[in-house]
Amino acid sequence: MAKALNSLRYLVQVPLVLAVLLFVPTNWGKLLALAVVWALTFGRVSKAELAMAAAVSVFFTGMNAAALHQGIFRFSEPDVLGMPLWELFMWGFYVLHLKRLMGSSQASMASQGDPRLVWLLALLTAAAFGTLANALHLSLVSGLLLVTALAIFRTDADWMHAGYLVLLGAAFEYTGVAAGIWSYPNPPWGGVPFWFVTMWGSVGLFAYRLVFPIVCRYEASALGSERALA
Repeated sequence: MAKALNSLRYLVQVPLVLAVLLFVPTNWGKLLALAVVWALTFGRVSKAELAMAAAVSVFFTGMNAAALHQGIFRFSEPDVLGMPLWELFMWGFYVLHLKRLMGSSQASMASQGDPRLVWLLALLTAAAFGTLANALHLSLVSGLLLVTALAIFRTDADWMHAGYLVLLGAAFEYTGVAAGIWSYPNPPWGGVPFWFVTMWGSVGLFAYRLVFPIVCRYEASALGSERALA
């Protein structure tokens, strides 16, 4: 029962965050409202989770800056580095939301397989999104990398993490584009290029394979230290 209520709480985060982006005026107002929503819905955040969210936010700030420089997309009301202030923290939210919703017990299973291969595929995917400006080329290359990764790491948890983040990405991408918050050049019908599927799916997969196991180990170590001191 408690697990179901927690899952419901994290699912409620999505419409709340979307509502903030749609209806709260000014970028500073959105940032403050998002901070309140996250504080209320996440509750206690461990040091490892906070470090994870910060590291992910920094990484994707760099990735977004490179993509904006390539002209892959643009925000309508940028503040810094071509982005609104609240965007600097969004990817930390997405990944922490995924971890909480899916559960840390699943994440600990991701130690299966050769981590060097996971890192190689993750770095190639990041390089594709940082260097390819052509939407078709980006879709093909990133799609091939994601299919390869899912063919190698094909547990149910891999598909769940990748698939859920694609659904989450669709909610934010189509809402953001429809509201004019950001846009893509020469977009297809619907306003969002197909490579959003491979981008969000890759983030879900590599978060599960690379990031969550590290966070889970630190959380388990901290919990063990607390019990030892008790």
